[in-house]
Amino acid sequence: MADKQPSRALELDLAFLKSKRGLLKIAEMVVLFTAFVCFAVAARPPYIAATCVEFIVTLALVLLYLLKLNKTLTFFFWPLIDVFNSVFAAAFIFIISIMAISTYTVQGTLAGGMVSFVAVVLWCVDGYYLFKKITFNQPRGAA
Repeated sequence: MADKQPSRALELDLAFLKSKRGLLKIAEMVVLFTAFVCFAVAARPPYIAATCVEFIVTLALVLLYLLKLNKTLTFFFWPLIDVFNSVFAAAFIFIISIMAISTYTVQGTLAGGMVSFVAVVLWCVDGYYLFKKITFNQPRGAA
């Protein structure tokens, strides 16, 4: 007889997608994709690359929370990494948006810069909610 290993089914945290943080992450990805399309139409490779990188990082964080990998990979304090991502992404895309708006030659660049400002606001809100939720005097699992 063969030993049967207990099957480890992949758990999905569908409640995360309906939460405030989940909805913010999804909104960030939608706005970033819209900015990506605007920059792609305008054929602006530096702006395309910036929005792609931030889209991939945000998608990775959504998958991390959706697949409950943040509970498995406990060597990082994921809420704090998420706050740092929100702050740095907001600053990075803010600078990219200013550059896109101030030097635009094609309407797509202007539209992408304006849409990117919406992503900056979403990251600021996300970072604020996460930072407010984090308390450093609680155990790791509580945040």
